[in-house]
Amino acid sequence: MLIPCSYPFHNLFGPIISALFSGNAIILKPSEQTAWSSQYFAQIARGALTACGHSPHLVQTCACWPNVAPHLTSHSGIAHITFIGSRPVGQLVAASAAKALTPCVMELGGKDAAIVLDDIGSDLDRIMSILLRGVFQAAGQNCIGIERIIALPDSYHKLVSTLIPLIRSLRVGSALDSTEPVDVGACISAANFSFLEDLIAEAVSEGAELLAGGKRYAHPDFPCGHYFQPTLLAGVTPNMRIARQELFAPVCVIMRASSLDEAICIANGTPYALGASVFGKKKRDLETVVREIRSGMIAVNDFAAHYAVQLPFGGVGGSGYGRFAGEEGLRGLCNQKAVCRDRWPGMMKTRIPGPLGLPVRDARRAVEMGVGVVEVGYGETLWRRMRGIMRMIGV
Repeated sequence: MLIPCSYPFHNLFGPIISALFSGNAIILKPSEQTAWSSQYFAQIARGALTACGHSPHLVQTCACWPNVAPHLTSHSGIAHITFIGSRPVGQLVAASAAKALTPCVMELGGKDAAIVLDDIGSDLDRIMSILLRGVFQAAGQNCIGIERIIALPDSYHKLVSTLIPLIRSLRVGSALDSTEPVDVGACISAANFSFLEDLIAEAVSEGAELLAGGKRYAHPDFPCGHYFQPTLLAGVTPNMRIARQELFAPVCVIMRASSLDEAICIANGTPYALGASVFGKKKRDLETVVREIRSGMIAVNDFAAHYAVQLPFGGVGGSGYGRFAGEEGLRGLCNQKAVCRDRWPGMMKTRIPGPLGLPVRDARRAVEMGVGVVEVGYGETLWRRMRGIMRMIGV
């Protein structure tokens, strides 16, 4: 299991539980940015195994630099690989795993869209709170975070005017060390900040409106913290790079669609296809979005509810393949074996009909018997199947 820097406790314990409950041991390769915490959390799992009378060695960690990881991902002793991370790294992992033909689940991030229909009416406040959580949770470092809000014309203006004061009022800092409430915490590192600032500046130069934030933040109390200002960028169009590339940051991108069809087209306009959300009241429109959106998961009038109830998790297209979580995820960690036995042992035993036995003694009878077998098994009508039985008896 190769786990990312985001949600280091959750993304470590989920795979541990799945592996153990499906009868496997597990090797965890954490991000080098969370090496210490991953070792600490793994000790908790080992302690639980020991307390329950099992070997603590069922859970192992392997923290290493990226250039060493191929030794693990291509090793023939590994039975399954689940990778959560970026698309470029996922492609390298898949190529490495192919050397040993190791099956993989690839969760490669997303550019999740939240489509807001024009009939939200009095639900605006409720929807707004969900959108803010979807965009800014974990400072935007969430693979199924809302990366694009796509709103129909009437909703677009309501959303923008409501979002401006809300996002400008979000408080940045460390909840562990602040006496005041904190809304948005730090990012895992500042390595992406220049890229984000360039994308935002480029979008503004192409006509987008920067209504809040837009750059890194030097926190007076935490000068070594990696903070980025909560950002609101409106008027973003599909041709802008910021509308197509995963940001993984506290940046709210809002786009306008003139119709439901255009909203769906915009949502499907990136290589990513992990999750999505849709907000509205008309069942017909909601079901149209559910049916037409290209994604592995979708929440109706909610955000990421599919994850909370442990439905199978994963995407399609540029967001990867395979599923973890849910029954399907557990089955994916097992080698399924098909077993066939005689249903009534001692009464009926499998045998080859005489005319079909090798060596064939009578070609005509063998063909007639073969036709009868096919008609019994695949006849489209009762008459065809009965005729097949008669052929077999006649032979």
